[in-house]
Amino acid sequence: MWTREQLEDFRGAEVDDLVGPDVRLVFVGINPGLMTAATNTHFAHPSNRFYPALHLAGIIDRAIPPDGMDDEDRAHLLARGIAITNVVRHATARASELTTADYRVGAEELVARVAGWGPAVVAIAGLTAYRTAFRRRGAVAGKQPDGLGDARLWVVPNPSGLNAHETVLSLARAYREPAVAAGVEVSPARW
Repeated sequence: MWTREQLEDFRGAEVDDLVGPDVRLVFVGINPGLMTAATNTHFAHPSNRFYPALHLAGIIDRAIPPDGMDDEDRAHLLARGIAITNVVRHATARASELTTADYRVGAEELVARVAGWGPAVVAIAGLTAYRTAFRRRGAVAGKQPDGLGDARLWVVPNPSGLNAHETVLSLARAYREPAVAAGVEVSPARW
């Protein structure tokens, strides 16, 4: 277990993108949290519902612990054609610490990274982040009319435990749609 003081040492750190050679679907977080930076695992935090939602949706076939994954977990995601990155690359304790400029620069960098990977679908986890980063004030959740480069684009709910009006079930339903559209081999949903 990490102490608050230990996690603070990771403020500003960057997390490696999880990306392999055959990317079908890219999940995009807002930015790394301190535990994500400490463990080099996207969406790592005991209250984050990302991996439980992927499992419930049938997108992954194994439970991945929310406090950090191992090499087998990473290989499982990559074998399914799933990549994970963030809009903003540097870690903060909360996304509310980010500036509009952080989002805008991050969006430009994200477009360049995704173009090199060539996925079928990109799913950005966070409507407010998407609106800010891509200057889409009126955007709504779901499939977007415009893509991200050559990829189709979805905006899905943020899995953070701070996003109290979402449940693991509602997240699973939102994440399954872009996974199916991307051609990710999904198992039957577990709901």
